[in-house]
Amino acid sequence: MATKNKYIPFIIGLAIGAGVLIGGKLNFTDTSDNLFSTNSKKDKLNRLIDYIDYEYVDDIDTDSIVDVTVNGILDNLDPHSTYIPKEDLKRITENMKGDFVGIGINYYPYKDSIAVIKPTEGGPSERAGIMSGDRILFADGDTIYGKQITNDLITKKLKGDKNTKVKLTVFRKGEDELLEFEVKRKSIPIKSIEASYMLTDELGYIKMNRFAESSFKEFKEALDELQEQGATKLALDLRDNPGGFLGIAEQIADEFLEDDKLILFTRDKKGREEHTYATGRGDFEEGEIFILINENSASASEVIAGALQDNDKGVIVGRRSYGKGLVQREMALGDGSAVRLTVSRYYTPTGRSIQKPYTNGDNRSYYNDYYKRKRTGELADEQSIEVDDSLKFTTPKGKVVYGGGGIIPDIFVPVDRSYDNETINYLRRRGHFGYFVFEELDKDRDVYQHISKYDFINNFEVSDDIVIRFQEYVNALEGTNVTFVAYNDEIRHLIKATLARQLFDENAFEEILNKEDVMVQEIILLSTEYSNFKQ
Repeated sequence: MATKNKYIPFIIGLAIGAGVLIGGKLNFTDTSDNLFSTNSKKDKLNRLIDYIDYEYVDDIDTDSIVDVTVNGILDNLDPHSTYIPKEDLKRITENMKGDFVGIGINYYPYKDSIAVIKPTEGGPSERAGIMSGDRILFADGDTIYGKQITNDLITKKLKGDKNTKVKLTVFRKGEDELLEFEVKRKSIPIKSIEASYMLTDELGYIKMNRFAESSFKEFKEALDELQEQGATKLALDLRDNPGGFLGIAEQIADEFLEDDKLILFTRDKKGREEHTYATGRGDFEEGEIFILINENSASASEVIAGALQDNDKGVIVGRRSYGKGLVQREMALGDGSAVRLTVSRYYTPTGRSIQKPYTNGDNRSYYNDYYKRKRTGELADEQSIEVDDSLKFTTPKGKVVYGGGGIIPDIFVPVDRSYDNETINYLRRRGHFGYFVFEELDKDRDVYQHISKYDFINNFEVSDDIVIRFQEYVNALEGTNVTFVAYNDEIRHLIKATLARQLFDENAFEEILNKEDVMVQEIILLSTEYSNFKQ
């Protein structure tokens, strides 16, 4: 009897363990008929991967096979359901969070060294004494220059945990010896607001590049500052803004719309709807609002444009927006990777979906829609915009709007051909303006030391000699013999804007560009005629 009793605790423990194991496999929403059944689709994939792992003749990285499998599945869904590998997830999360931990510098990997373009204003590097033009050669004694240095290694050495310190060894032009700095890593903001300033005495301007966690706070701070400067009208520039968090777009739209106005609603596969309404918290409900959009304004940008247009609020200016009306949710896959899966569609207040057509598994034609618009002439002529009369909707004041592919603006502004040409776009993509300007400044930074930001923006002129040097610089790099005679003024203007960015900040860059921006100039004209435009 004693012998039998000895095994009772073991038997009970085994039973409990088995119960926990089985219980972990159960889905309590299942019926009794299929509670213990297996999922043949999942088993099929698992079995195939196991066969490859254990039986295949060569050693294979099954992790990469899983990644390919996941991508293959998502490629057969809509164009916006995507897989995020674990090595990319941290970077993407930081970007959408609105900050990262680092030393606070903008830099170029220039001629095999890290050249500081400009330390972040008020950031740890600036406080430590790092200056524009410095070359960082060592971090904690480790070499971070030379042809073999990669961006990943640079990031690994300069980033780290918050409040940790890194000792930097720096070469500074004009100094006989290398300089030593100890920099404490801090949270560095990734700004969503690229520019914020007054276009006229009454018209403020804000340019947003995305909708991250910190974007609404940034927007509110910029709006409050403009209102303190006398802004009763606002131009919100959402051109080339690809979107981001839907909730942030809702908060910004709420700033312009009166209490209880519908901002948007979403609908999932089961037909369940969620409606979002404006509250009484808006600080610009009485102000006049202009929204700038173009063919690259997507998702959250379109939420704001659609909410205002359908509520007969403000004026939408520019060209037809991208046409993304799908909502994604990020879901962890358990190994550090994640998937952003489309879970619903959103609709503007009149009930229109602005999602452009797509065919599952055919992402190439979907993403080449821009070239179709260019080919059909839509970017230059609003009469070329294709609309579907079956997707016609009417706003409360009787304005006709269309669904089925982006937001069509109230006021059309064609693409500026003087800046939108292949040569200039190529030079900008390749970073030639930035590298050239860095070299120009590096020759003698003292030349610009006593020029104020205001004087530079309003009075500084780029000389013909600088334009010629830029032309020679490009030809030497590209092995070409091009001349800039046909677009000399545009090149001169972009050089000045890039100089302002490296000397001062992004705000100065945008302010200079906007002096020749046809859409911004159209907004300035419209703002004086807005009362006549209202319906």
